[in-house]
Amino acid sequence: MAETKREIERKFEFTHGDGAQDGEAGAGHRGRVPDLTGTAGITAVRAEGTVRLDAVYYDTPDRRLAAAGLTLRRRTGGQDAGWHLKLPVAPGVRDEIRAPLADAPPRALTALVRSRVRDLGLEPQVRLGSERAVSHLLDARGDLLAELSTDTVRAERGTAVATWTEVEVELADGVDPALLDAVEKRFRKAGLRVSDAPSKLARALAETGAAPEPAAAAEGPPEGTAGAHLLAYLREQRDVLIALDPAVRLDLPDSVHQMRVATRRLRSALASYRRIVDRTATDPLRGELRHLATELGADRDREVLLERLRTRLGELPRTLVHGPVRSRLRTWNAARRSATRRHAVAALDSPRHLALLDALDALLADPPLRARATRPAARVLPKAVLRDWDRLARRVGAALELEPGEERDTALHEARKAAKRARYAAEAAAPALGKPAQRLAKAAKTVQTLLGEHRDGVVAREALHRLALQAAGAGESAFTWGVLYGREEGVTARCERELPAVWAEAADPALRAALT
Repeated sequence: MAETKREIERKFEFTHGDGAQDGEAGAGHRGRVPDLTGTAGITAVRAEGTVRLDAVYYDTPDRRLAAAGLTLRRRTGGQDAGWHLKLPVAPGVRDEIRAPLADAPPRALTALVRSRVRDLGLEPQVRLGSERAVSHLLDARGDLLAELSTDTVRAERGTAVATWTEVEVELADGVDPALLDAVEKRFRKAGLRVSDAPSKLARALAETGAAPEPAAAAEGPPEGTAGAHLLAYLREQRDVLIALDPAVRLDLPDSVHQMRVATRRLRSALASYRRIVDRTATDPLRGELRHLATELGADRDREVLLERLRTRLGELPRTLVHGPVRSRLRTWNAARRSATRRHAVAALDSPRHLALLDALDALLADPPLRARATRPAARVLPKAVLRDWDRLARRVGAALELEPGEERDTALHEARKAAKRARYAAEAAAPALGKPAQRLAKAAKTVQTLLGEHRDGVVAREALHRLALQAAGAGESAFTWGVLYGREEGVTARCERELPAVWAEAADPALRAALT
């Protein structure tokens, strides 16, 4: 069973190299870290002794994990011996996922790097032996503020060897990160500076001649062209898709939604800008992206629906809550959640998903560009954005001509999807087209939001009808489910009443004209 711990830390090294000060020779001497007593609420520094650590770091032969700032190691010694996977969150912040000690990398951790490792194997890359002197930084009550470690490190990679000393300060849970700033200021005066290397592994690879090579820039259209702009956007969304993979597997908040958004942005860009890249190559990719969004959608839609029903239920006065409605809602969601979570993770584990990632990489490495790709972005992109805007206008107009009912609900759903595509097209073009594209994206988002609220109400009505039937079948009162159903009818009716005015404002001809 893997467990997760968030690390907030800062690494330091001696200004004159490996612990030597003021021109002295030698490395790794203890006792040169200044006393931190009195720094930012630290009232005592308590020595905890010395431990010996031995870690072997694993990666692909081309060191993909290291290139992305991830580390996977098997470590012995200390209180946390085992397998550790570290995922970057922000500078100085990483999530460490731990698994029990075993001979081979455990499945619980290798699954989290599958989107990067793909079909390549994981092999030992470097071995680090460390002698760590540990001290606890305590406040006036004796509570732990941070752990101070001075590490004398020996890195071995084949016949290459590197040694150095570094100092690390890791905050205890819940401690204000401002403590690290105060420690850094004190350390600077004592001849220590923040380390250039983000991790021991990064330094070990660099000093043994094995730092991962930067990804070679693929040949493509010149900067400022429509093709260069589109490829940069596609590359950004591809990277988001890969980076979110472990977050989805760890069930982190909003991760499924964000991955689904990246999937949709990729798919929308390939559709909106199909005159820049050859659609005979991109249409199959769009189909695979649609499949992934659908597979992820079940879990995300369940999250949204549950939150909506909980909110609506919480808004009711107690006099309108009849029967075990909350327990029924919990049971209903638990059954669906188990299935949808398995479904989402199974999609990421499938060979089909790895094939999609490989296909995206191949597209970006050798893009099938059309003639328009070499033209200036400012000339090509507006036409693509306005095509999607006109598509949205047609769908909104068609929906507004229908009478309220199921057919109109479906038409408004199609208009919502068109609004989303128009928004994504404008957002993708905004870095090149500036404020006119930003304003159009904002207008599309306003329409999308209203139509999204309508769609959520339609879906909620369907769920409430099923819950009412289940309650009645179990001999429970269906009254509360009926009340909620009626309120959702009111929500969808309000959205339909508001749409003409919202669309009239969004469709201001000046917004469109500014892009031409």
